[in-house]
Amino acid sequence: MEERIHYLLQQFTAKTLSQTEKEELLVLVENDTSLISDEIVKMIISEEEHAVNVDDEKWNPVLDKILKVDKPMRSTKRILMSSLKWAAAAVVFVVFSLTAYISLHKKKEHVFTTDIAPGKNKAILTLADGRKISLSDAIKGDIVKEAGFSITKTDDGQLVYNIAESENTNDDRLNTISTPNGGEWQIKLPDGSTVWLNAASSLQYPLNIGTAKQRVVKLDGEAYFEVAKNATHPFIVETDKQTVEVLGTHFNINSYRDESVTKTTLLEGSVRVSHKNTNESEVLKPGEQSLVTLSGMDVKEVDVDEAVAWKKGYFMFNNEKQVSILRKVARWYNVEIEYVDPEAKNVMYYGTVNRFEKISKMLTKFEQTGEVRFDIKGNKLFVYKE
Repeated sequence: MEERIHYLLQQFTAKTLSQTEKEELLVLVENDTSLISDEIVKMIISEEEHAVNVDDEKWNPVLDKILKVDKPMRSTKRILMSSLKWAAAAVVFVVFSLTAYISLHKKKEHVFTTDIAPGKNKAILTLADGRKISLSDAIKGDIVKEAGFSITKTDDGQLVYNIAESENTNDDRLNTISTPNGGEWQIKLPDGSTVWLNAASSLQYPLNIGTAKQRVVKLDGEAYFEVAKNATHPFIVETDKQTVEVLGTHFNINSYRDESVTKTTLLEGSVRVSHKNTNESEVLKPGEQSLVTLSGMDVKEVDVDEAVAWKKGYFMFNNEKQVSILRKVARWYNVEIEYVDPEAKNVMYYGTVNRFEKISKMLTKFEQTGEVRFDIKGNKLFVYKE
């Protein structure tokens, strides 16, 4: 993320930002000014470290114009506080200039007559005996209490399992937690591991996961895992194309059936990804992502922020095709996508958007690229190529 911000700021300074890059930088300014500020500070300090003297002439006009304070005495010593002072002025100047510039060059926004709310905490718990419990409707406290275990819903909506220690550790009855389109949920499994489920996803696990020789769960969709460490009881995630084995780590798996590639992204620890068809196997290091298709596997270094952006409440698109982006939008906003102009599928987008805004705000950002246009009718999203 820092490298991308650094690039965008350099392009802004050189006045070579594309329209899409302008929109991306504006979103970053709106959503995380502190991150922009930090990067500008780094850029200025780095520049001064390579200079013989502090270039007062370069930054004085900014300071005079924005902060209106007295100029400091010239000095051949480069002082960090001086650098930070210039950086603070530059931050104000850049944010002000960027916002003003893009506002002047924005095309008139499309006003949507219909809107759709974002997803929220919604999930269904299916017990081993087939009973289904709507977790979003369940009241706080014990929602299931049976011989050997109970399930409690905490104040923040999380599910917590309590297993009786004296009970049979061979109880491999399966529970399934599933989220619909427009839903997400967090669950703490009986072994202490925590799982965040994205929209249109399901996780199946046995009640004895805390004591079984192998802690095996099955995932359909996308989930972020923080696995409780237990060297003698490896944690295994199975999807339709792969098996992921871990001891204790943080990672994300995207394994939707309407996606051609299953992506496993490691944030910390170590995992082994094994292809079910080809028997290929790779051990990932933090910052790496495996890409599994029907025919094979590849591993590459990635920006992990992009993979877990959904968990933090936003979408991050790295030069991604509109058709891929709108599959994610469809799951989260529970809408149907119809391409009036099929060529709109190939429009590329690079940016970050808040996924808890109404859909119209997100679509407006896409439309500002000047390459696509949208209409909302009922629960259907129509896509046009400009």
